[in-house]
Amino acid sequence: MRKNTIQYSSPLDALIEISKRLSLLEQQHQMNSEDFFYQYSQGRLSDDAAFVEWANDYRHYLHLRHELDAKLKNVA
Repeated sequence: MRKNTIQYSSPLDALIEISKRLSLLEQQHQMNSEDFFYQYSQGRLSDDAAFVEWANDYRHYLHLRHELDAKLKNVA
């Protein structure tokens, strides 16, 4: 599988795009990303490519949220 690298101008832009992808996946699978990730991490879901991508997107989302939260605390 060939991966495309997308570069965003800011962590906020990246967070917005990942949030959009997560929202689409949640609608398709009728499950929120937090519940999906918990079940996936527990080995209750398959390791097909779509779920691997979803898990990676969710990890990236969490990382970006943590990064932006930290920056906002330093500003306030």
